[in-house]
Amino acid sequence: MVIKMEKQVLNTIRSYNLITENDNILIAVSGGYDSMALLYLLMKARKYINFNIHIAHVNHGVRNEAIYDEIFVERTAKKLGLPYYSKRVDMDGYAREKSISSEEAGRELRYGFFREVLASIDGDKIAVAHNMDDQAETLLMRIMRGTGIDGLKGMEFKKDDVIRPILNISRDRIEEYIELNNIETVLDKTNLLPIYTRNKIRLELIPYIKENFNPNITEALWRLSENAYEDNKFLENYLDEKYNLVLKVEKKDCIILHGDLFRKEKLNFQQRLIRRVISNILGDIQGFSSEHINMIVDLFSTGQSGKKLNLPNNLIAKLDYRNLIIKIRKSSKIKDFQHKLEKGKNDFQDLGYRFNVQVLSMEEVGSIKRYKDIAYFDYDEIQNSIYVRNRQEGDRFTPFGMKGSKKLKDFFIDEKISRDLRQTIHLVVDEENILWVVGYRTNDLYKITKDTKKVLMIEYFCYNTRED
Repeated sequence: MVIKMEKQVLNTIRSYNLITENDNILIAVSGGYDSMALLYLLMKARKYINFNIHIAHVNHGVRNEAIYDEIFVERTAKKLGLPYYSKRVDMDGYAREKSISSEEAGRELRYGFFREVLASIDGDKIAVAHNMDDQAETLLMRIMRGTGIDGLKGMEFKKDDVIRPILNISRDRIEEYIELNNIETVLDKTNLLPIYTRNKIRLELIPYIKENFNPNITEALWRLSENAYEDNKFLENYLDEKYNLVLKVEKKDCIILHGDLFRKEKLNFQQRLIRRVISNILGDIQGFSSEHINMIVDLFSTGQSGKKLNLPNNLIAKLDYRNLIIKIRKSSKIKDFQHKLEKGKNDFQDLGYRFNVQVLSMEEVGSIKRYKDIAYFDYDEIQNSIYVRNRQEGDRFTPFGMKGSKKLKDFFIDEKISRDLRQTIHLVVDEENILWVVGYRTNDLYKITKDTKKVLMIEYFCYNTRED
């Protein structure tokens, strides 16, 4: 049985690419059966994969005996010759301060500490000891909250920087492994008390289901999670196509969707698109209920331009013309900038743009084709140096094809460019005028004519944002 389990964990690691050569793995060790089994199983896996193990322990400050757990884990790390990191926290005090449950507080404090350590050791992943029984408990909790198919997939073997190498192993088999190997552990007595939701499910609900309905409920829920995972993977791939279709602008703190295309989607995919947008901005959708998602969908489907929703985690959702915007709320004024453009390649990391500037003869240019990412100007009309800058109060220019100048603000209004999108648009200017509202319109005063001898060509690339 021992060899079989060790092979199973090694196969899981390889199948899901959980650990690779020379990884720095931080194992969360409480001292209980699950985490001690994980520790020793990963020690065995090092015979086949060369990686480094570090141990981290969090004392939640809930039990008087917790200090003995801390000492035990530290002693184990020293015995095994492994680096050890620990932290004492006030879980219940943090829960009161943040107005969250003790379980949520413990999770935030643990992972906050783990990621601090991970950064300090140039680490790769956090290994946690969630197992098949934990998966069953998670699914039951989510089912009672009314989860959808996303929630039914449960925890994953690998999610961002967290890996779960023993997720497909039952608690009974883990306990048997501990006993057969004479591995010393400690007991967290709070796990035996029905004081938290998860404990109640573990100690009361699951035994009741086993006795009265299905003795193999844990395995049945595992199969449910696997089926939901595969179905969800198909939906996610399909959602990728939909997201790319409706996406207009994607930045770290702001995503803009095409309103007309969004409204053509079925309700369930509108909801999924909103979740995707929030997750892409914040990293996850913690704090957002189905009610929040439906409020955003209602706003985007039936609201009027300018209407706005204040959302959790400092997000806002709003309509502007036909654009649907979700972004992080900002209180400070956008900082002005101006960068000189030289001939050749000009990279501006702070803007997320690269500009390629060339001076060509008319013969080299050939027939001029209009692209939104390339602009052509009569070089002899340029007044000294050229720059890229953000918009300023009172900006004016003469849009290509028009006579007479127009306020840039009025141009944006006429083109139905939303206020949020305006902040992402840069201007190429010389010493006197705007040459190009980048990606939109050039200045008619600098257009190519039959008398043009040299052409200034400017091409831009948007490399850390996306705009369609």
